[in-house]
Amino acid sequence: MITFDHFNINLLQAHEGEAFHDLINLNRVRLEDFFAGTVAKTLTLDDTLKYCEEIQERIKAKSYFPYVITDTKTNTFVGLVDVKNIDWNVPKAELGYFIDTNYSGRGITSKAVSMVIEALIEIYQFKKLLCRVGSKNLGSINVALKNKFELEGTIRNDYRTTKGEIVDLNYYGRIF
Repeated sequence: MITFDHFNINLLQAHEGEAFHDLINLNRVRLEDFFAGTVAKTLTLDDTLKYCEEIQERIKAKSYFPYVITDTKTNTFVGLVDVKNIDWNVPKAELGYFIDTNYSGRGITSKAVSMVIEALIEIYQFKKLLCRVGSKNLGSINVALKNKFELEGTIRNDYRTTKGEIVDLNYYGRIF
C-alpha cells in the first residue's frame, strides 16, 4: 500500500467493482474520449464486476496494473493511475491517470503518479515510462511535466476520440 496525506493507493481488487463503477460513472463524460476502453467496459455495475475479474487476470499476468486512489476520509475511490502497454523486454510501460472532478487541481494526481512511479521502479525496475496525452489536455500535461517526463514529440492525427474527433497526442517519456 502506498499512502500520502489522507490517500491510499492500491491495485484494484476484484471485490472493489462497485466503488470502481461509482468512480467511472461520476466521471464518465470526462473520461469517455481518452479512457474509452474502461468507460465501455463499465457501463453497468454487472459489466464493471466482470471487468474487475478480467483485470485480476491481467494483474496476475503482469500485463496491466490499475492503481486506485482512495480518499481515506470518505473511503471512496477518487482516481486511477494505470500501467498498461507493458513491454517486459525493455522493460517499459505507459501510464494513464485521472482524478475525480471534485479532487482536481489539488496536486493529488501529480503526487499519486510520483509515488506509483517510485513503486514501479523499485518493484519492476522499469527503464522507461511514457505518457500519451491529448495535446490540449493541460492538466495531464502538467502532471507529466511535474513528474519529470520530457516531451518526446507530438504525433499529429494520432487518436480518434469516441466523439469521432481525430486529435494530436503528445508523447512524454522518462528514462530511469
